[in-house]
Amino acid sequence: MTSLTLYTKLETLPPNLKKEAKNFIESLIKKTNKQKEQQINQPKFGSLKGKITLSEDFDDSLDVFNDYM
Repeated sequence: MTSLTLYTKLETLPPNLKKEAKNFIESLIKKTNKQKEQQINQPKFGSLKGKITLSEDFDDSLDVFNDYM
């Protein structure tokens, strides 16, 4: 549906339905903006690659647990 077709149909509505259509369109715009924000704020898989490192002695036993081994 083209914008002109939509505008033509909108112009045939009475004023109270035009207001309802306007409110509906505004709610659709808000919904779209929220979806875009969620997509922007959602982290991408692998985005922390190379930023987290483990120390060389990560797998070594801790001295605190020597009594239990």
